[in-house]
Amino acid sequence: MKRVLALSMLMLLLAACGPTQTIVITAPPSPFQGAAPAQAQALTQPPARNNPSSTATPQSPTGNSRSSMSTPQSNEAVGVPNFDHIILIVLENQDYSVAMDGSSMPHLVDLAQKNVLLTDYFAASHPSLPNYLALMSGSTQGVASDCMNCFVNAQNLANEIQSSGRTWKAYLESMPSPCFLGNADPYAQKHNPLLYFDSIRLDASVCDASIVPMTQLDADLKANKLPDFSFIMPNLCDSGHDCKAGTADHWLNGMVSKLQDSSALGKNSLIILTFDEAKASDKTSCCGLGSGGGHVATVLISPLAKPGFQDNTPYSHYSLLKTILTAWDLPSLGKTSQSTVQPIVAPWTRK
Repeated sequence: MKRVLALSMLMLLLAACGPTQTIVITAPPSPFQGAAPAQAQALTQPPARNNPSSTATPQSPTGNSRSSMSTPQSNEAVGVPNFDHIILIVLENQDYSVAMDGSSMPHLVDLAQKNVLLTDYFAASHPSLPNYLALMSGSTQGVASDCMNCFVNAQNLANEIQSSGRTWKAYLESMPSPCFLGNADPYAQKHNPLLYFDSIRLDASVCDASIVPMTQLDADLKANKLPDFSFIMPNLCDSGHDCKAGTADHWLNGMVSKLQDSSALGKNSLIILTFDEAKASDKTSCCGLGSGGGHVATVLISPLAKPGFQDNTPYSHYSLLKTILTAWDLPSLGKTSQSTVQPIVAPWTRK
């Protein structure tokens, strides 16, 4: 009987101690328990570069080449969409740091924060004209100045667009008349690249219909006849070439608003905002292209792009041209055939 009583007491004692021992053995207190919530929040936050509210003035990179930059900060690239309309607007001669300074160009900074900012984008050369030729043909065509009569016989973006059955038009602010040759201050021929190609300039019917004063843009928007590709170039003051960056910023805000308010733009459009070059002393480049035209800001506005997205992939004017060619399945032009020149794919949400 004593044995039974003793055994019963021992079992009761073990039962009372059992749960405490189990907790100690199977679930010891974590030394990180107090820090866990903050740590989880940090891990789920997007990187600061991709958060448009993290900074109003993205920092400019240093060095002469960005060929070692990382790949896009997204693994969700879906290729380049087949846009209904692509509009390229070029401003003049501003460093990335100036363009992304909220006190200098607040409207552009606002557009960059709400849309897509390419943070590591580089012009092709110095001065202006070689950059415009690069944007339109994938090559500076051996031009190294803002020459007036250095016309070239080379395939270009307008040729490829027209051959595909699509339409294009260049709208030049303050241009006196369609296909006008020469300067007429504040209009400058050096900012009208398609005029330099023989296949366009020497075909009067094409040139007169497609290289026109910017006043034609309002009529085309009103008539819902916006071409598939539009090149929009402000004059020497509104581009920021002869006037302050704030003047260009004000003009740009009005132009983007006008385009977005028009039903002619459609829902599958792309508006590209970029600069021809940085300051003359900035010869940085990327993608193994050697000396370039410096670090400039480029903003992409599209319903098919991720809002508030920053892409730190190294790009150049050639990358931008390759993106347009890829979107419409057009043949390569110049340096766009090189594997080191990649199209812009990270920002898009769908084809």
